[in-house]
Amino acid sequence: MRAALWLLALFGVAVAIALFAGNNQGTVTVFWPPYRVDLSLNLVLLALFFAFVFLHAALGALAALFDLPRQALRWRSQQKERAVHASLLDSISHLLAGRFIRGRKSAETALSQEKSLSVGGQRLGNAAQVRSLAHLLAAESAQALQDRGAREEHLQQALEQGASRDAQETHEGALMRAARWALDDRDPDAAMAWLRQLPQGAARRTLALRMKLKAARLAQEPAEALETARLLAKHRAFSSGAAQSIVRGLAIDLLNGSHDLAQLQRAWNSLESAERVMPELAIHAAQRLMALGGDAHLAREWLLPVWEQQTQLGDGLKVKLVRALEAGLDSLDAAWLARIEVAHKDNPRDATLQYVAGMACMKRQLWGKAQQLMSQASVNLQDVTLRRNAWRALALLAEERGDASAAAQAWKRAATD
Repeated sequence: MRAALWLLALFGVAVAIALFAGNNQGTVTVFWPPYRVDLSLNLVLLALFFAFVFLHAALGALAALFDLPRQALRWRSQQKERAVHASLLDSISHLLAGRFIRGRKSAETALSQEKSLSVGGQRLGNAAQVRSLAHLLAAESAQALQDRGAREEHLQQALEQGASRDAQETHEGALMRAARWALDDRDPDAAMAWLRQLPQGAARRTLALRMKLKAARLAQEPAEALETARLLAKHRAFSSGAAQSIVRGLAIDLLNGSHDLAQLQRAWNSLESAERVMPELAIHAAQRLMALGGDAHLAREWLLPVWEQQTQLGDGLKVKLVRALEAGLDSLDAAWLARIEVAHKDNPRDATLQYVAGMACMKRQLWGKAQQLMSQASVNLQDVTLRRNAWRALALLAEERGDASAAAQAWKRAATD
């Protein structure tokens, strides 16, 4: 379509020129005493046109001639810039291929080429970023070669070059690489120090948070690690299952780091509501509380959300829940006794519920009911510890009613199971 339009325009111009020049009788008279020259108007116009074209071409040729030195300088600058970038690409390629010595030499070559370019009065538009990146590549190669002296030297120069506004991203990358190298050296304090120098936005990136999590775990700071893991979970850096597992493990480490009741209470209060209802976490917190001599009522309060979902728990978690409740059965209140009875009635064949109900009845001196429940539980329990405890309880009940033979048999089963 465009070609057709141009063709039509060309025909239109040709027709216009033919109409103008075909019947043009005009003349141009030039008086040059004592001469007179009569010229056709068409010839004069054609001569003016060719004169204009010639003059324009001559001026363009002169401009190109006088511009040759600048073009030559520009060509040399481009060649040097290409050499710098080629050296950087070579360094990256060697680094990825595991040829660290060659990668380091290529990075140093790029630095020397950029320096010679600057000495010659020329300057790259992104000179600071190029220098920072070259130093960072050299430091990366030195890290792989275990040359910490050269690594630190190049790292400091990379940070200095990256301080300008044009190389801000490279500066942040250098800080992150420095943190990674510190983690490789098993120095979590240095890694945390590097990460703290990041701007607020960069510090919340997934890569920075991952390194912060690893550093906090190496430094045995479960509170910091737990907070970082929560941020990573919100950023969806892990799958839901992996995030829950990591948070649960760090929360357990936080609880294990509490050496008195006040520390344990503060650690429990620092957990989020979704974390407090995790069965493994709540059971471990209750067991830790009882191990530190805490209040059994408080332990049962922590266990209440888990007890309400005990029908959904696996056998292993249900056994742990029963053990945690068993530690505080001496002070079991009526409300909890009613909960245990309701759960047992809803699922009368559950051996663990039979066991905990029997132990509760035994603590309340309901000997007959305790005897019945323990006899059923001792046969059906799969957990060795609970089965042994059930036989031990049956032995104590037999002694209570004066049945020495039944007590001896129960003690024997407790010893052999």
